[in-house]
Amino acid sequence: MGERNPVSNAHVVVVLMTFPIDGDVTSFSTLLVESGCAACVNVGSPVESVFRWEGQLERVTEYQLLIKSHHGRLKDLQRLAVERHPYDTPEFLILPVSGGDRRYLDWIRAMTQPRSSNAWSDVADEPSRR
Repeated sequence: MGERNPVSNAHVVVVLMTFPIDGDVTSFSTLLVESGCAACVNVGSPVESVFRWEGQLERVTEYQLLIKSHHGRLKDLQRLAVERHPYDTPEFLILPVSGGDRRYLDWIRAMTQPRSSNAWSDVADEPSRR
């Protein structure tokens, strides 16, 4: 099987998080990536969230974030995200990744290694964005 075939990888995760539409989502997302806790943060189009909070029905417009990381960085990611997020109780849902492109999964692992190592040098080429 070639490098591009889907492979299993239980260590890569996607974290779902919302962020207020009037907050600085760019700085927040950049912080998560620069810290090495996330390989990539996708900031989705605004979504409407409907939920009950403190006994009241709430409707708010938020960004949906998809955060790609590695299970070994989840404690650091959650600590940083909760410390810097403007909500008292931000969404933080961890979804395990059951498979994907080997090179992309390798890239996520490399980008979320502690900064003292240069893990990406062990991976042949960065995945093409095209």
